[in-house]
Amino acid sequence: MIKASLVKELREKTGAGMMECKKALIETGGDIEKAIDYLRERGLAAAAKKAGRATKEGRIEAYIHAGGKLGVLIEVNCETDFVAKTEEFQRLCHELAMQVAAANPLYVSRNDVPEERLEKEKAIYRTQALNEGKPEKVVEKIVSGKLEKFYQDTCLLEQPYIRDPERSVQDLLNEYIARLGENIVVRRFCRFRLGEEQ
Repeated sequence: MIKASLVKELREKTGAGMMECKKALIETGGDIEKAIDYLRERGLAAAAKKAGRATKEGRIEAYIHAGGKLGVLIEVNCETDFVAKTEEFQRLCHELAMQVAAANPLYVSRNDVPEERLEKEKAIYRTQALNEGKPEKVVEKIVSGKLEKFYQDTCLLEQPYIRDPERSVQDLLNEYIARLGENIVVRRFCRFRLGEEQ
């Protein structure tokens, strides 16, 4: 028998529904840590199912860093105006804006990286590897590895989340998709630093 207090604790930690929390605790024999993992795994599956749904509502969040010399505007879309007005969605938008301010991504996702930029990066990595005397057969693996690092550095959704570097920004987004029950998409962002050229 699962205690109501345990269900309540899991709900507070994850934001999942009461029935989902109860089921997770039953499935994991009352182990709260395993139940959190169980819900996160289910959340990722739920996020994947919601990925194709239209996102026509949302919010534009503004974040100005202390001192007023760095600012971010970010557009985050969801499916309904109801979710867009929730405190949780607004918190997510604020976290994403802070991420952009702190980590300075150039693109939302790897799909947004222009092909010519990718080709240029690959050429640089290939030349570096050959100049280091790496054998031709391992050069492509090196280029592939460096390209993944490039995506992590420059693409918002692939960056390590500033508050928990063990998770990516996409992981954070997936958790909110599962919690709020709607597809959520980062549409675009712009980062301004005082005196910096665009």
